Amino acid sequence: MAALVVLAHPLAGSLSHRLAGAVASALRGGGHETTVLDLYAEGFEPRLRAEERSGYYATAAAGADIARHAALLREAESLVFVFPTWWFGPPAALKGWIDRVFSPGIAFDHSPGFGPIVPRLTKLRRAAVVTTLGTPWWVDWIAMRRPVRRTFKTAVVGACAPKAHFSYLPLYAAENLSEGRIAAFERRIVAALG
Repeated sequence: MAALVVLAHPLAGSLSHRLAGAVASALRGGGHETTVLDLYAEGFEPRLRAEERSGYYATAAAGADIARHAALLREAESLVFVFPTWWFGPPAALKGWIDRVFSPGIAFDHSPGFGPIVPRLTKLRRAAVVTTLGTPWWVDWIAMRRPVRRTFKTAVVGACAPKAHFSYLPLYAAENLSEGRIAAFERRIVAALG
């Protein structure tokens, strides 16, 4: 089975990088052929281009710079996003990746008459978000009503791969973690994805 891990953190030694390693190991241990896309290391251009937006409702093909990413997404049976939650959303690099790669002709098609979109990610069986937050759990759950979970579960994955099982794996109060807490979270990743 093909698995795609999309990592978005600018610092190579970050906790997100460590967690992406745990994700990749869990997926490979489960027999998945796993590709890790490190958006910052690749220098991924997150800005949606004028021609991409103007062709949004036309039959547009993926640009050469995103063709590899689009092909990996189309073939993925497992998809895991790994990133820090900043200001209750993903980093700009990941938001731009979604804007450019989760696009018409790749992740969905427009339906005639402004109806619901037609999902294209029919191979995707499992999707997950592994994210770190500096806040305690109650801020995400009570004050903010889990915006990252809602966005990815309903809009990103839910709209384009409605048959995919979705998991949300947040690590709260991540600014000051003990090694024991990180290791426990890595075990949680393995249990969820392995």
